[in-house]
Amino acid sequence: MKSHHNHNHNLLHSSFTSDINNSIIDLNPNHQFTKNMAISPQTFPTTKRPPSESSFISPNLTNFNLLHSLLHLTYQISSLNAPPWCRFLLNKTSSSTIRKTQLLGVVFEDLIRNDSTSISISTTICSNSFDLCLEEMYIVLHRIKTLIEDCSNGSKFSILMQIEIIADNFNKLTGELSTLLDVFPIHQFNLNDDVLEIVHLIRKQCSESKLLLGEEQITLRNDVVSVLEGIKREIVPNKEKLASIFEKLEIRDSSTCRTEIENLQEEIQNQSEEQSKSIIFALIGLVRYAKCVLFGASTPSTRIETFRRNQSLEIVVPADYRCPISLELIRDPVVVATGQTYDRASIKLWIESGHNTCPKTGQTLAHTDLIPNHALRNMIALWCREQKIPFEDDTVTVKINGGVANKTALEATRMTASFLVNKLTLTNSMEDTNGVVYELRVLAKTDSESRACIAEAGAIELLVRFLSYEVGSNNPSLQVNAVTTILNLSILEANKIKIMESDGALNGITEVLRAGATWEAKSNAAATVFSLTGVVAFRKRLGRKTRVVSGLVELAKSGPEGAKRDALAAILNLASDRETVARLVESGAVQMTAEIMPGMPEEAVTILEAVVKRGGLVAVAAAFMGIKKLGKVLREGSERARESAAATLVTMCRKGGSEIVTELAGIHGVERVIWELMAVGSVRGRRKAATLLRILRRWAAGLDGGETEGFSTTNASVSASTTVVVPTTTSSVQ
Repeated sequence: MKSHHNHNHNLLHSSFTSDINNSIIDLNPNHQFTKNMAISPQTFPTTKRPPSESSFISPNLTNFNLLHSLLHLTYQISSLNAPPWCRFLLNKTSSSTIRKTQLLGVVFEDLIRNDSTSISISTTICSNSFDLCLEEMYIVLHRIKTLIEDCSNGSKFSILMQIEIIADNFNKLTGELSTLLDVFPIHQFNLNDDVLEIVHLIRKQCSESKLLLGEEQITLRNDVVSVLEGIKREIVPNKEKLASIFEKLEIRDSSTCRTEIENLQEEIQNQSEEQSKSIIFALIGLVRYAKCVLFGASTPSTRIETFRRNQSLEIVVPADYRCPISLELIRDPVVVATGQTYDRASIKLWIESGHNTCPKTGQTLAHTDLIPNHALRNMIALWCREQKIPFEDDTVTVKINGGVANKTALEATRMTASFLVNKLTLTNSMEDTNGVVYELRVLAKTDSESRACIAEAGAIELLVRFLSYEVGSNNPSLQVNAVTTILNLSILEANKIKIMESDGALNGITEVLRAGATWEAKSNAAATVFSLTGVVAFRKRLGRKTRVVSGLVELAKSGPEGAKRDALAAILNLASDRETVARLVESGAVQMTAEIMPGMPEEAVTILEAVVKRGGLVAVAAAFMGIKKLGKVLREGSERARESAAATLVTMCRKGGSEIVTELAGIHGVERVIWELMAVGSVRGRRKAATLLRILRRWAAGLDGGETEGFSTTNASVSASTTVVVPTTTSSVQ
């Protein structure tokens, strides 16, 4: 007998095993799939799960208790009842295995029920062969249970593509049962004749078990391979053939398609080979295409919409858990050379765009290494669990551009985008239109290739029609889906240009921003503006539009938490342009920051810092009752807020002259607060605090020394432009 503990542990982590080492997928539909030509088991491993405690047998477990465990395990297997599609694919192999297990349960039950047997087991502990036989049987049954669960709950296409390997695993496990029953000392016990007959029946069935696969199953797999090969050659799949494949796999509506896509995406997480991932991506592309072609567009369930709305508009993410670039929840925190923490995707995009500075501090990066911040990641994960927020996305985002691109997957995506855009031009029903736009929204969320394909198919011009006030009044959901699709498309740099150049797109986004039917629509319009301002030339163009600026300010002032953050992010980017700062001041941006200061001090002082540097000192000094509110932030704010407050005060003192410095000096205990910031603040915070202290000391000594710029609070003087680094966008998809 083998070391059953290690054997069981390995099998629970990978149910499918095979001796085939160099097998590859044969994409020629005319070939018959033999065992040596099938996809290797490593291509489609079953769902990996940690072994349960019950899979390990305690050395102190008595045979009597082990019999109870075996009986319970047979009950569990009998209750699994593999679904019809699974029984069809495996030619009833799984059902046959379940029936044999049910018969074994009768034997175990009789052994337990027989008093003389129980006494014999508990007193003599029987023979070593009986001990080992029970333990090995427990392991085999547990492997059968795991295999059936993986087949029943996993991807149907994955099962189909490795059908011989899975059937062979069932056959091998049945063979192991046969061997164990041959050595099972059944005659040592006083069992009735009916039970003995059942044992002989199971032995006979197990010994005669063969690997059987019907021609229908092989043909079905050949059909799938043929479709994939056709897509690779840019041949649109035959709808009837596609429908036949999905019907046989019992994928009969949009919901089961989504489930299949999710199961395939889970498979990707278990892959290490790029070729294996590439094949799964091709299958995902096929299912996604068929979902739209066969079952039509769909809209999200009420539960999903409610969760998304609550997550985006109501849950307040702690400041330390938000990326300074995207202002979104950090998923993969990394530390740069200056010690600042960012989300990996955001800072990576920033560096790849040609920047060599830290977005937050403006300091030149000594190196571009990104060091994982595991401690912060664990804290964020814990907070997400407490808030019931999925830390890892509930729908896994598949990135074809992550090194596993393949032509089949790309062509399937292009066909899906073209089909949806074409359907959008032909649909008259508002309900159907909303469904198509929602499907485009979901597809645009997937990856860069999908965003490129959708834009190339001409979707942007069509989506603009659904941004109007009339559409929002009559069908708010359609307006939300349209603006969110544009937001998702805008994440791709090339699409930003297409959006800005599309006739009516910018006006439509502005209309949603100012008069959208829902807060979600307004919020996503603001996020779209933020995304577009990632291009410097577009910042100036957007900043010249008074309706855009005033719309952002109003949303930041009166919107819910999530909408405020989207608006503030866009305002911060726009504030990097001096001409736009004047419009921000005219639109009431400074007064708005004063209103949100108590609840969102970090965002408020960051915007004030940018405004003051570009000629907004008078408005800031007036709106903030001198500088008392900034002094309060300096004393009570978070580290990031205190840093920005110190930087803003330095600029105000330098530009505002002695009157501003006098107000600062008049704040009770300000020197102690500055000393504290110098001791425990960030690198930039300590530097700004030291400058503030020097300004106060020179003022107290009656010295000017060039620290100020002779600014009068009654006459605004425009100084030379001071550069501020405003991060580019990596707006999260919706």
